Amino acid sequence: MIIQWLSDFCFLAACIGCLYLATAAAMVLRFRGHRPSTNGQPLPVTILKPLHGEGPRLFRCLASFCSQRYPAPVQIVFGVEEAADAAIPLVKQLQAAFPESKIELRIDPRAHGGNRKISNLANMAALADHDIVILADSDIEVDPDYLARIVGELQQPGIGAVTCLYHGMSGTRTWARLAALAANAQFLPSVIVGVACRLAQPCFGATIALRRDMLARIGGFEQFADSLADDYSIGEAVRAMGAEVAISAVSVGHLCKDQTARQLCSHELRWGRTIRSIDPVGYFSSIITHPFPLALLAALLGAGGGAVALAALAVICRVTLLKCVERRFRLERQPYWLVYQVTSQGILVRRTAV
Repeated sequence: MIIQWLSDFCFLAACIGCLYLATAAAMVLRFRGHRPSTNGQPLPVTILKPLHGEGPRLFRCLASFCSQRYPAPVQIVFGVEEAADAAIPLVKQLQAAFPESKIELRIDPRAHGGNRKISNLANMAALADHDIVILADSDIEVDPDYLARIVGELQQPGIGAVTCLYHGMSGTRTWARLAALAANAQFLPSVIVGVACRLAQPCFGATIALRRDMLARIGGFEQFADSLADDYSIGEAVRAMGAEVAISAVSVGHLCKDQTARQLCSHELRWGRTIRSIDPVGYFSSIITHPFPLALLAALLGAGGGAVALAALAVICRVTLLKCVERRFRLERQPYWLVYQVTSQGILVRRTAV
């Protein structure tokens, strides 16, 4: 009886999961986000980029912020904790490659709490010259119109901060490709569905743009120095001030750098635990977003050929969703042969993170 109940539960959950994937595909195509204000002006901007170590394609990611089509002054401040940090030579290369850009480096080991990234940002903030401050993680790559769009969106009435969705990018390494595919097949659609259904109010470290007076009102970076999910906490603090955190129509690229299975699992587990701490109900209910392994489990428990057909349908739905993500965000063709691993990986990570 227990086996039959489990089989029925997995079969039903897989059916709901397929419906979810089809709904997510439609919502991805309809996603518009906030658009730049027609009255927006190109205002001076300071970009804060915390760095730690060197990674593949990091120079390309950093250079994308130096290659903006933006007519107003742009200051880029990079920050590291140690004078021996491997990222420092990259900053010097950027200064040589873009001599017309105002690129500065802050080396400061002071810690303001347990979150080293926030401590780095707090130290860098002292060099900020302009009223509009944009925080962006080091492994983010943007297009040349990124600043114009973000600053335009920030100038809309009632907007206290602007954040961005992000899609996964990778090189040729299988583990990095798997991480990027997980971001595009699972993370990105789930955020869009959550926002569309008013179940999520995200704020991502890929981009957080806000004015200096808003940063001061929420307590500065030091206020979040012990926060695990610092980006989420910043968004919540902005909303507590009565302002909206706008989700940009722009999606930026997140460089996935996992070189081994251990690195991938560690990264995914850390992300899973962070989500669980923020939204435990949504975290545990997200199991239905993985209908493929649920359908296979139902088949193993005796659901028969119907469950096998459902598993095939789940893969079709996932591939269709990926096609919609590709079209909406103009991504390169995804490695569809890894879809099986991604859908199974989601269940494994959630089980381990518990």
